[in-house]
Amino acid sequence: MNDYGLSIWGNSNFTIDGGGRVCLNTDFKPALIDMINDIRQDGIRGPILLRFPHLIKKQIVEIYSNFQRAIKEFDYNGNFSAVYPLKVNQYPGFVKNLVKIGNPYKYGLEAGSKAELLLAMAYNNFEAPITVNGFKDKELINIGFIAAEMGHNITLTIEGLSELKGIIETAKERFKPKPNIGLRIRLHSSGSGAWAKSAGINSKFGLTSTELIEAMNLLKEANLLDKFTMIHFHIGSQINEIHPLKKALTEAGNIYAELRKMGAKNLKAINLGGGLAVEYSQMKENSLRNYTLREYANDVVFLLKTISNQKKVEEPNIFIESGRYVSANHAVLVAPVLELFSQEYSEDKICLKKTNPPLITELYDLYQNIKPTNALEYLHDSIAHMESVLTLFDLGYADLQDRSNAEILANLIMKKAVAMLGNKQNFSDLSKIQNEVQERYLVNFSLFQSLPDFWGLKQHFPIMPLEKLDERPTRSASIWDITCDSDGEIPFDIDKNQLFLHDIDIQNENYYLGFFLVGAYQEVLGMSHNLFTHPTEATITLKENGGYEISDVLESQSVLDILEDMDYDVYEIRDTLNERIEKSELVDEKQKKHILGELYLFLNDNGYLKTIG
Repeated sequence: MNDYGLSIWGNSNFTIDGGGRVCLNTDFKPALIDMINDIRQDGIRGPILLRFPHLIKKQIVEIYSNFQRAIKEFDYNGNFSAVYPLKVNQYPGFVKNLVKIGNPYKYGLEAGSKAELLLAMAYNNFEAPITVNGFKDKELINIGFIAAEMGHNITLTIEGLSELKGIIETAKERFKPKPNIGLRIRLHSSGSGAWAKSAGINSKFGLTSTELIEAMNLLKEANLLDKFTMIHFHIGSQINEIHPLKKALTEAGNIYAELRKMGAKNLKAINLGGGLAVEYSQMKENSLRNYTLREYANDVVFLLKTISNQKKVEEPNIFIESGRYVSANHAVLVAPVLELFSQEYSEDKICLKKTNPPLITELYDLYQNIKPTNALEYLHDSIAHMESVLTLFDLGYADLQDRSNAEILANLIMKKAVAMLGNKQNFSDLSKIQNEVQERYLVNFSLFQSLPDFWGLKQHFPIMPLEKLDERPTRSASIWDITCDSDGEIPFDIDKNQLFLHDIDIQNENYYLGFFLVGAYQEVLGMSHNLFTHPTEATITLKENGGYEISDVLESQSVLDILEDMDYDVYEIRDTLNERIEKSELVDEKQKKHILGELYLFLNDNGYLKTIG
């Protein structure tokens, strides 16, 4: 059974049943392929994003239970709170479930813009905290004051002294109550991973030591020091090592203690920001993090207790964000394979001539006589022969039929050899050969829309078929999306991404790939390259009797919708098409109406490709 590294990245969320299907790892183990087939019964085609609210709950419970356990174990006197940063995923299919699930834990929201703050004010649970990060103008500050006046427990985190001055001025103009004030501190300690520049003395955000002292003086002068309740830092979105966090915590803990001693008596919280890493790797040797959530919680609680005791100050309340950790697991993108490009090379297309070049004859003999004992040798020979035929073609000593026969025979030999030899269990150089003979799988999705972090950062996401996992995959696979961009590819990577898939007959069977851990950032960063839009989405809720309910099915936007989003006048488009059909050379009015009707159907459908199955 090939589990595609499920034991590494899966977090026990999924399992494989005896029939080789990916299932939710629950008591009744429903299969993802059954959910997809149920959704497609209504005529929906193209990629489908499955949301699983129970996986949101699982992550929230893990965070709170680990910190509460550590607080009890170390006899810590501060409390623990968490807020979800809306920038990670603002889609209502996620946010509404998150708020509902987080209510018993007083799980709050973090906003970084006016739109996000207004969203938080509308949906956040009243007893749960709201924090506001990012640069702020007078309007955003005013909205923060309105949130406090509505009764929200809100903290405006200051990124610069100009913002603090804006808050002081606004406080003179507004009503009571007023929002709490947080100061983002600029640490010397650096982060780790792709987002390490989030911390360090040259980071984008935060106040230096000198600015912190000036901020304290400004607050005292404005009689707002009692509203200063939190300091905040952030060392990266994917902290892959625990050591940088411990170093940053030590620095932040000491700054907290010094500010308390300077008179900030209501300063009672340290916000660690985000950074809890998600394991995306499908290969153990490429694991992305070296710690567990339990270790993370223990280190945070122990270090802050130690520093507070040494400095003789009150142990701070602990805040974290960690939106990626909460959201990544909950979403799975499922997309059908449309084509295997080497399948055009079939035996029935070999067209040998009465007299063939010797290399073609040799390739045909290799194909006829290949067996497990000589498969590796014949594979090497076929690759060499293929290159030689291409050279002869360029020199004019082989014609197009010879070239076609060579391509077909070489690919058929490669396919036979790989199936005989296995993935690489017996031969160390087979992986290198797999890299050369990889199959191209055309998949009905846009990488730029659904996996933008792969395109922009080369971040890997776990990929596996939804079924046939009880059969050995034999084809080294590159994934091609349906955009007309050569960057729309996830290549077979001998070192980091050895993806093997099945050699299936796509004309007679459906083959679906699941792209996992896509719930963080991918939706909100997705771009409409080639005007492909957010895929159809559906929420899967588990029932107590073992079944599941499909709800909140939101179909992918139509072509007209996406054109309207791009500020096109859709009425003008329809009128222009109508006018041009009227002026066409068609004489029959029925034909004109038929063609116009077809165009309207296409305009009101989504742009993904349609498959029959």
